[in-house]
Amino acid sequence: MTTAGIHPPRYRGAAGQPTLDTWQEGPHNRWTFAHLGEMLPTASVTRRFPAAPATATDRLGSLAVPGLRQRLEESYTDAFLVLHHNNVIAEYYRPGFAPDDLHLVMSVSKSMCGLLVGALVDSGKIVTSARVVDYVPELAGSAYDDPTVQHVLDMALHLNYSEDYLDPSSEVQTHDRSSGWRTRQDGDPEDTYAFLTTLTGNGTVGRFQYCSANTDVLAWIIERVTGLRYPEALSKYLWSKLDAEQDATITVDSSGFGFANGGISCTARDLARVGRLMLDGGKGPVGRVVSEAWARSILAGGDPQAMAGSSFTAIHPHGSYTRQWWCTGNERGNIAGIGIYGQYLWLDPATDTVIVKMSTWPEPDNEQLHALENQLLLDLSLSLDEPLATKEVPAQEAAPESKETAA
Repeated sequence: MTTAGIHPPRYRGAAGQPTLDTWQEGPHNRWTFAHLGEMLPTASVTRRFPAAPATATDRLGSLAVPGLRQRLEESYTDAFLVLHHNNVIAEYYRPGFAPDDLHLVMSVSKSMCGLLVGALVDSGKIVTSARVVDYVPELAGSAYDDPTVQHVLDMALHLNYSEDYLDPSSEVQTHDRSSGWRTRQDGDPEDTYAFLTTLTGNGTVGRFQYCSANTDVLAWIIERVTGLRYPEALSKYLWSKLDAEQDATITVDSSGFGFANGGISCTARDLARVGRLMLDGGKGPVGRVVSEAWARSILAGGDPQAMAGSSFTAIHPHGSYTRQWWCTGNERGNIAGIGIYGQYLWLDPATDTVIVKMSTWPEPDNEQLHALENQLLLDLSLSLDEPLATKEVPAQEAAPESKETAA
């Protein structure tokens, strides 16, 4: 285990963190002038004008799902993609959103963090039966004093944490403010690290409780065992293995800590690559991310009893949660990364298909919209049991050949 109190610096040899008052001065400017987006709000100067088509990009002809376009529009879809085997067979992008635009994926970010943990378990850097405080002693005395890494991975511990996104007094809003997602209030912890140390619980484990703080605890463990900042670890252990078309982004707080639980933005095509590596047994086009055993353990699902009585099991009666992924427990074996406001990374092992749906619902969490989304995803999965229609996406729109298959 590494020494308590040490966080990875933003740049090697840094003496303290750059701030709004010091970022222009040396030696900080050797780093900040090339990473300004971590210090100040930035806007893209697009290489194309207009930035995106004024009409929808619609390539849905190969899918035999009645009313598909209307259902996508009614569920506030920004980007939609179906990757069947290794081919993009359908895409839709709303007016004003282009196929290479990045989109915030919210808590689908959690599922990516689970893959990083898996990579470090496979390499022996993390042991899931170890206690959280064995890696992060700063959390002693908090709700994470006794639980294991596996408890945190599966969200199977009790915390005094309200995930009510619309309640200003909820812990999730304090979490947001500490991470820079909302305007700070007097008395808020100075950053995410400090916020996590304040969380309490009754000490019970084994029952599912969805809590975004758990993922940031995992990211802290990742930083501690690798010596890398979380965005660097995300690149090393996942994104660099995908043969991605674009860089992803992740929001950071005042200390430079990446918002692992919900801060990643990427394209629909690159998110589909994350799903593809899961169906390929943990292997990406440029290298293995997790072992086949880790990937299979997610596809197999978690403990349904731990989640009994949740809103998820109201839709999926045999549902479970494991390693930061949602598992439906249905006969098709569908699993998903899910984020508020309608973000889905949906896997259908029965047809070797990945479905990406990026949305902007008018509110963060809506049971009716969740039910509509899940029915749409199931209908899409079932439709692929039949031969595809002859009208397919043009060849130039197929998924780009990977470096590995091109060799």
